[in-house]
Parts: sequence; structure tokens; C-alpha cells
Amino acid sequence: MKKTAPTKAEIALLEPFAGLALERIHVPTSSPEFASATAEIMAAGIVGFDTESKPTFVTGDVSEGPHVVQFALHDKAYLFQLHRADGLPFLVDLLQSDQLIKVGFGLKSDRGHIFAKLGVHFNAVVDLNTVFSMDGYHKEMGVRGAVGLVLNQRFAKARHVTTSNWSQLQLTPQQMLYAANDAYAALKVLEALDLPREDLPIMGLPQNSSDAVLD
Repeated sequence: MKKTAPTKAEIALLEPFAGLALERIHVPTSSPEFASATAEIMAAGIVGFDTESKPTFVTGDVSEGPHVVQFALHDKAYLFQLHRADGLPFLVDLLQSDQLIKVGFGLKSDRGHIFAKLGVHFNAVVDLNTVFSMDGYHKEMGVRGAVGLVLNQRFAKARHVTTSNWSQLQLTPQQMLYAANDAYAALKVLEALDLPREDLPIMGLPQNSSDAVLD
């Protein structure tokens, strides 16, 4: 019997996802702030991850994103804006780190965009869609389905925020909440699944690692 994600109608009946409040979301703007954020993120060992890009509305246009990269810890999130040059060396270190596991949904496309934008490989990645596929779910789960299934909560996505201008100099409070909680939800789903680390399908580890999984 095929396993299926909860329907939109079923999700609509659930209690709202308990996400991070605005005061728990940080946007570094200086080298000391980026250094402090990076140290906290690395110390966590495993983080929720996502990216946001300014949308394109014309056929054939290629996104210049990502414009924002999100890292969520168990009690806070950090949003790195790529127009802030001081943060780029720190961001590259986090993306390339084999010690920091980045967990999210649909991250294969993020890996391609990150390489196109920064010329670096995005290592130690766990795509939760792959986790659910391995467990017998035949359609891509996505964050809303996973939060409904695993946490029994409703994860809301506002289209006007999804398609907003993520390249602007200052993010709005709505953008900050949306971006942070996309990444935070992934971390909470993984925590609830309670999988042993050795069972995680980790992409982008060195080939001599016993945990390496080929793309």
C-alpha cells in the first residue's frame, strides 16, 4: 500500500505550526556578527536549511539567487543576505563544511543555484524529501505535508511573501518570519523523526566517508 501525505483539507484542520518568533530571528550585518553567528551554527552540528531567491516572472529568465540563505537552530535562526559582502566568506565555510549537516526540503535545486552563484559545493546535505521517499512516500512530501504528517500542525505559506523581492537591502518582518520558519520546520520534522545519524541520506560528503551518498 502506497503511503500518502495528508491532503490540503486535512492539513487545514490542524493547529498552526509553532514557529520561531521575530525576536529569535537574526540577520547579521557586520563581520563580528557573521563570525558569532557562524560559531553558533557550527556548534549546533545539524541545522534546518533553506534559501530564498527573487522570483522571475518572464519565461527564460534565470534567477540570480539565492539572495537569502537560512540556518535554523533549535531556538533561533540566522538569515544570511548575499548582498552583504562581509558575510560571504563565513557563508561559504558553512556551505562547504562536512561537519555541519544541513537539513531541508528539495535541496538538490539549491545545490545547483549555490554552485552557480558562489562557485562552491554545498556539502553534508539531508533532503527530507529523500527521507520520506525511502520510507515509502511516492510523491515529494514538502514542508507542509511533512509538518502535517509528523508534527500534526498546519504550516502556512503566504504566496505574497513567497514571491516577494528577496534581493532587497532590508528584509521585512514577514520575510524574516517566512524564511526562518521554512528552515526551522525542517529541523523540527527531523527531530520528530528521531532517526539515527547513520540512517540519514547525507549528500555531498567526501567519497571516503562511510556516510557518503552519491547524487
